[in-house]
Amino acid sequence: MKLRRLGSSGMMVSPVCLGTMTFGSPVGKEEAIRIVHGAMDLGINFIDTANVYEGYSRYQGSPGGVSEEILGAALRGRREEVVLATKCGAPNGPGTHDMGLTAKTILRELDGSLRRLGTDYIDLYHIHWPDAQTPLETVLSTMETAYRQGKIRAFGVSNHFAWQLCELLWMADKRNWPKVVASQIPFSLLRRDYQNDLEFCRKHEVGVTPWQALQGGLLTGKYRRGKQAPEGSRMADSAWLSEPEDAVFDQIEATEELAKEQGLSLTEYALAWSLAQPAMTSLIVGVKSMAQVEAAVKGAEAVLPAEVLERQDAITPPPPSNAPIFKR
Repeated sequence: MKLRRLGSSGMMVSPVCLGTMTFGSPVGKEEAIRIVHGAMDLGINFIDTANVYEGYSRYQGSPGGVSEEILGAALRGRREEVVLATKCGAPNGPGTHDMGLTAKTILRELDGSLRRLGTDYIDLYHIHWPDAQTPLETVLSTMETAYRQGKIRAFGVSNHFAWQLCELLWMADKRNWPKVVASQIPFSLLRRDYQNDLEFCRKHEVGVTPWQALQGGLLTGKYRRGKQAPEGSRMADSAWLSEPEDAVFDQIEATEELAKEQGLSLTEYALAWSLAQPAMTSLIVGVKSMAQVEAAVKGAEAVLPAEVLERQDAITPPPPSNAPIFKR
């Protein structure tokens, strides 16, 4: 795989980022370690986790940390081979400071992540969610502290819109603080809410690393109209994915026909499509098997013609642009 630059950080990452939210359950420790090593051997050098990840047993406010502990074991002796990303800010307990982005919470959670991951620095540290209760100055000054201490190399955000990125970039420039270099958003050809934000990210060198590029498994081809979800699938095993409406199945089936024309599986096609969008750097793909990792790598290597991208827009249209257009 050809590496891509991660925003303005200068770091080079694979176009597939190994997502580890499934580590803990249903993917146990031994299998998770095997997947990590197999992914690295295939050329994946970018791995994403979070302080709250622990697999499908996750619930709002559960303590988390399981995924980081497993990943720490997997990277023992191989830490320098990867760009490692984790997050803070989501609830991981019932206490007042068990969530959010106060300096107290960020620095405590960062130290916890470092301990569980068995490393003394994080390559890319993410704000998991915006925190309306904490001033941005507090968040950015705390990130600057962590940066100066050598505990993080760069920071990014998750689930932020372009206007929020704009405010972060402006404030960082004003105070000479580290700039946001990456943005995780929910994005796929079935979910294009953030489409109009991508050009802003490209212009300001913010690398986009979306989650849900396969829309929770809907773009893998495993779910069929009128048929029961396969045993062991996310729809069957958790409440995180519900059966789509007929209109969505219409889009999936039409997209699958386009994929077949290109000689690709639906999974491979969906990933190739996402990587063709502006500012796309790496797709976070959560997996439960090496077969899924291999399919993701194959999709990252595919290139779709412009004509196919235009046909896809007719099937899953982008949102309308609100930007005024000046015509001479």
